[in-house]
Amino acid sequence: MRLSRLLITTLREDPADAEIPSHKLLLRGGYIVKTASGLYTYSPLLWRTLKKIIEIVREEIDREGGQELLMPILHPKDLWVRSGRWDRYVADGILFTLQDQKGADFCLGPTHEEVITDFANTLITSYKDLPVNLYQIQDKFRDEIRPRFGLMRGREFIMMDAYSFDADEAGLDESYKAMDRAYRRVFERCGLAFRSVQADAGAIGGSGSEEFMVIADAGEDAILYCEESGYAANVEKAGSIAPEAPPCGTPQAMEKHATPDVRTVEQLIAFFDLPAGAMAKTVLFEVTWAEEQGVVAVLMRGDLEINEVKLTNALDCLGLALASDETIQRVTGAEVGFAGPLGLPDDVRLLADVTLKERTNLLTGCNETGFHCLNVNLGRDTRAPEFHDLRLARAGELAPDRAGPLKEARGIEVGHIFKLGTKYSSTMGANFMADNGKPAPFVMGCYGIGVSRTAQSAVEQNHDDKGIIWPAAIAPFACSVVVVDVKKPEQLELGTQIWETLRAAGIDACLDDRPGRPGPKFKDFELLGFPYGIYVGRGAAERQVEFVVRQGMTKADLSVDEAVAKVKAALG
Repeated sequence: MRLSRLLITTLREDPADAEIPSHKLLLRGGYIVKTASGLYTYSPLLWRTLKKIIEIVREEIDREGGQELLMPILHPKDLWVRSGRWDRYVADGILFTLQDQKGADFCLGPTHEEVITDFANTLITSYKDLPVNLYQIQDKFRDEIRPRFGLMRGREFIMMDAYSFDADEAGLDESYKAMDRAYRRVFERCGLAFRSVQADAGAIGGSGSEEFMVIADAGEDAILYCEESGYAANVEKAGSIAPEAPPCGTPQAMEKHATPDVRTVEQLIAFFDLPAGAMAKTVLFEVTWAEEQGVVAVLMRGDLEINEVKLTNALDCLGLALASDETIQRVTGAEVGFAGPLGLPDDVRLLADVTLKERTNLLTGCNETGFHCLNVNLGRDTRAPEFHDLRLARAGELAPDRAGPLKEARGIEVGHIFKLGTKYSSTMGANFMADNGKPAPFVMGCYGIGVSRTAQSAVEQNHDDKGIIWPAAIAPFACSVVVVDVKKPEQLELGTQIWETLRAAGIDACLDDRPGRPGPKFKDFELLGFPYGIYVGRGAAERQVEFVVRQGMTKADLSVDEAVAKVKAALG
């Protein structure tokens, strides 16, 4: 490709609405152009990168037996009601919904479990047809409340989503392993440093879930990992060994103490001269289920924090939020800061973290303004709570296997694999004839790769103060032959010759034959991030060029043959 014929517009300053390096650089390089909030047009340059990622994904999924198809973006509400997900997604506020001219309800697909399950139920009739793995690469839509970070959290994005159908759990295990292998090869070929981590299945559901995270400082997700054992999990899913709590002794008589203006854990530590681990703080949540709403009280040790994802799963609810001040006062009869487990209304469900199980003589709120209670014993002085793992794991705590301490890193989710089991097939009545002659529900897996997120993640992980440094496999062009002064025939002729030689060798090279001063061309090379460059300038008559490696911007004066050999060796 001659860059003189390619639409390229670069900016010298960072756009005001871009927050993280990759977003700034993609906008500055003209790779994306904002159409509306969370919606971007991909330029010809970025589309070249996206097509390369798509081809890598396609090759690796095909290698594991995937069959590509294409499903509709527009989904009838009935399918989502049958799966039971319509209310959850509407409550989450991420579903684009619309009506046709007849008043029928539809949504724009954020994912395709319902459509593919219905499709499989129509075409797959016998265990002899299994296993089957079907995938597509297509746009998805989610009505993000706060679109941000460019392609990281947009309202329209490109995704590969695959779905496996097996006769039993053993078959699902094999399909899951196959996709795990494919994912690892995809991200390795894309030149990314990544970790696979245990994850929460969220609204997709299912029994097993694993995320593939590109490690980057600006990543939206926190991950916890143990170097000694290899354990790794998204912080929403992560477990750990809780820090030791102080001794609590045999149950004592409950005492009520006046605590004027003492509301926070820090204030209670000072007032009672007690460690936070001897306290049980009470946090109230307003919770939404499919057919009702209510208030839930959650007890957590004073030195620990609540993991709202774990709480959502424990409650099996559509959504939850911290209770408002007005709700807290209505439910407890006290001002904020004095909530406790004593005397709560019967319709307020009481949960407690497992770290409080068998703990005695706790300090809690009294549900009376200006008072706290010492020596509270759950089940004696309060209703017996439901115990669940509701705690947020933290860096520094021991990994669940006790092999070593957890460390924290930031990551960008680029892939996610799920064991769905029969969640959708059972609910939607999708069956096949098993080898015993009886109908059985498909055992399913679900697998997604964010194609557009992968492109931006590569930039977030590979850049410097000059611009992008694309991994060679997904760069728009692997090498740029830059003609310093196109008005000089010997430079243009030699540059064209080098470009054609590289192309003949199968290297995706471009020729920067644009008119203008050399300075902006060099700046564009640095900003656009092509992995290798050959500058054709003053030494053209002697067939001498400058060979440039974008990583570190190292340069060397070489003969044409030496420079071409360097590029071939690097990209071979």
